[in-house]
Formats: sequence, C-alpha cells, structure tokens
Amino acid sequence: MNFIETIKERARNNIKRIVLPEASDLRTIKAAETALKEKYAEIVLIGNKEKVLKLAEENNVDISNATIVDPLSSEKRETYANELYELRKAKGMTLEQAEELIKDEVYFGMMMVKMGDGDGLVSGAIHSSSDTLRPALQILKTAPGTKLVSAFFLMVVPNCEYGENGVFVFGDCGLNQNPTAEELAEIAHSSKESFEHLVGKESRVAMLSYSTKGSAKSDLTQKVIDATNMVKERYPEIKVDGELQLDSAIIPEVAKSKAPDSAIAGYANTLIFPDLNAGNIGYKLTQRLAKAEAYGPLCQGIARPVNDLSRGCSAEDIAGVIAITAVQAQ
Repeated sequence: MNFIETIKERARNNIKRIVLPEASDLRTIKAAETALKEKYAEIVLIGNKEKVLKLAEENNVDISNATIVDPLSSEKRETYANELYELRKAKGMTLEQAEELIKDEVYFGMMMVKMGDGDGLVSGAIHSSSDTLRPALQILKTAPGTKLVSAFFLMVVPNCEYGENGVFVFGDCGLNQNPTAEELAEIAHSSKESFEHLVGKESRVAMLSYSTKGSAKSDLTQKVIDATNMVKERYPEIKVDGELQLDSAIIPEVAKSKAPDSAIAGYANTLIFPDLNAGNIGYKLTQRLAKAEAYGPLCQGIARPVNDLSRGCSAEDIAGVIAITAVQAQ
C-alpha cells in the first residue's frame, strides 16, 4: 500500500466532513467523487447547486452523495453573517460587510468549519493562497500555543531510499517569505509535529543552508545556525541539526565526510528551508524531476484543518489533500 492509500485508510477509521468551496472547478468535483467513492470523507461542496450539478452531469462525475450548499440561499447564511460580525467587529467590520463577505464561498466554508458544520476545508485550486488563508486566520485563528502559522508540503518520492523511504516534509514552502531565525525555529517545531502525525514515524529535522557546519560564513548561514540553536533550547525533544546542505542532510555517505559528528545528517526526513525562494524551488524540482507526489501547501498552526492547493494541482492531488485534511481533523 503506497503512502496516500495509507492516509486514506486512516481517514476511513474516523470519517470527517470536508468542505470544498471551489465546486465550480471540475478538478474539485472529480476529487469529491473520488473521496465519496472510496469512502474516506463526507464532502460538502459550496456553490450554486444547479450549476454544480450541471458541471458534474456534463462531465459524467457522480457527486450524488455530496452535500451541496449555496451561500446565497442557505438557511444558515444569517447566522453565519452574525457570527462573522461578532468575530470581527473589534477589527472594524460592520454587519453589512459581514453579510456581504458571507456570500463568498471561502468565507462561507470557513464559517461552516468554525460553527462545527464541517471538520476541515480544502481550497486553492482557483483561489490564491491569500484568498484561502486570510479568512482562515480571521475566522478560525491560530491553534493554542502556536506562535506562527506556516505551510509545508508532504513529498512522496518514488523509488527513494532517503528520508522515510522517500517520504519527507518540506517546510516552509508556501507561506512565510523570509522567516527570521525565531520563525524558522517555530516552522521546525510545527513541521516535526506534522511529520509525526501524518507519517507516524519519528521526525529527524535538518535546518538547510548552502553551508554545512561552517563550510561558509555569512548572515544567511548564521540565521540557520541561530534557528537550530533555538530549536535545541526550546524543544529538546526534537532531533534536529544544522546548518546542513541538502546532500549532507539526506545522504549518509556525504554526511560522514561533511558532518561526521551529527546524529541527524544523512538521515533527515523533515527539511526546513531558509526562505520561501529555496522552499518553493526545492519542492517543485523534487516534484517535476524526481516525479514525486507533492501534497500541499498544507497548513500548520491554524486552529482547525485548512489546506491550500497549488493552482496547478490535479484532481488526484486534491483527492489526496482531502484525505490528509481528514486525518488532520481526527
């Protein structure tokens, strides 16, 4: 059984209700069909019911077991608008603004999750990351004890002996542009938690750089060194090392020569990139050249499971993220 099938099996053990606010997108309804057919999630599609059903019929997609909710005609529209107003009035939102925002599928979906009418949400196939994450942070807020919301990719590399049999968490590849050392430390902590929850194995965290153990010195390398020290001080339970070049982090033979005293080098499965340039380029290189499955950007640090998608995603990608979101919701 491959990795994502394992995730789907876990999702089946405790079925959750996942909200999809992009029901006007064909990939989304195809992913909904997969989730319903394989019975690993209940699905709520948000959109105009007539148009959604027409799109499904024209493309021979079976979503008969999905719940379709139209924000414009929903009986809960007023309740959600009032609750949104209460949540945001201290920030200057008026009731009229809340009533207008609740017509938006993503805002409506977030309110469903907030009010317990959904367990998690997946968006981003046709929305930008900001249009997905802004309402998440406004409505759902951050998880207790979380200092920073960040994003990660779950990477599954075929025929790969590195990481956890080819499974990695890459963070942050989707949200924080140029994190400080302290923010990198928080990303490492959250990514460790995400890896262990989803993969079920012990996380081994590498703080990545263009330098290994002082082979180069600059403000860029010092940031990673400082972040590594913060992780070790604040979260002594985390197995972490840095600064490490990518080959030193995952290839034992290279690690023996470049970082012989490191217990992590050569065996890392959780890779923390120094900035968004490196993270985004790194995951896309791995996805395209190594033909890896890339699930994300998945969010960590939000009070309820909300996951973003790349706008280049496939229906299969969305189906996988639905399963991951369902497991997170457990």
